[in-house]
Amino acid sequence: MNKYKIAFVAGVMTAMPVASFAADSDDPIVIPLHNWSSQLVMSNVVGQIFESMGNNVEYVTTDSQAVYESIRLGDVTLGMEVWEGAFGASFRAALEKGGIVDAGDHDAVTREDWWYPMWTKDACPGLPSWEALNDCAEIFATPETGDKGRYLDGPVDWLKHGKERVEALEMDFVVINAGSAAALWAEIGAAEADKKPIVVFNWTPNFAEAVWPGEFVEFPEWVDGCDKDPAVGPVPDALYECGNPADGYMKKAAWEGMEEKWPAAYEVLTKISFNNAQIAEMAVLVDIEEMEPVEAAEVWLAENEDVWKPWVN
Repeated sequence: MNKYKIAFVAGVMTAMPVASFAADSDDPIVIPLHNWSSQLVMSNVVGQIFESMGNNVEYVTTDSQAVYESIRLGDVTLGMEVWEGAFGASFRAALEKGGIVDAGDHDAVTREDWWYPMWTKDACPGLPSWEALNDCAEIFATPETGDKGRYLDGPVDWLKHGKERVEALEMDFVVINAGSAAALWAEIGAAEADKKPIVVFNWTPNFAEAVWPGEFVEFPEWVDGCDKDPAVGPVPDALYECGNPADGYMKKAAWEGMEEKWPAAYEVLTKISFNNAQIAEMAVLVDIEEMEPVEAAEVWLAENEDVWKPWVN
């Protein structure tokens, strides 16, 4: 970022309406950081908004599944990206125990599942059907997977249950876990050079859909209970045979004590709502523009005052 933009951002940040609020509590609002770009930027955006209101903020790196237990216990104050497909089960389990509250939905509609860039469809024209994908399994084979296809899933802690789905549907694939979101993007980029067929875990919203047009694999339609009741879904005595919800929610979560301890911040949290384009834009700042999340948050705030200032004012 050039010196003029830095100066512009600094000016905007100092112009935030700090006089409108006093700190709710001297204790820090604890915001978790996970391992994908939009969450890192969004968390810093929200943290900087809270700081502009006079609050103290602390960031902690946490496991993206275990965080809901941490929120429930009050060790972490909130969560900004509760994706239905990835974290719905962990979120619901924490809600049932108590101590955590649903702080409202974002406008964004999410989807996360097996995905392929469009050049893959040229080699396997029956796509997006999962049966067609399985019939083409050999074109995805690597030395690592032998005569079976390779599916690159998300990091282990995202708990995408790719192995369970392969077993339930008796697919000729081996599931390999990527180490990070960046590793997924690198895999797609490497395959692009010679249009190598590839199937990986992907999600929307993120920047990738603008860089690599592609499609999600269509698995058996999601039915409530597919992830916890073996009697639900097309395969008896199996879990995770369904695809993830095609129009999933993205929620915010909060420790139930947040409203009392930081009432002004909690009210702002309930108003915050990002849409697909805004979340993708946050990811672009890190994944394409190569900014650090803190810097990306400053830039986003400077360029989107019309979005966030009404939440505060």
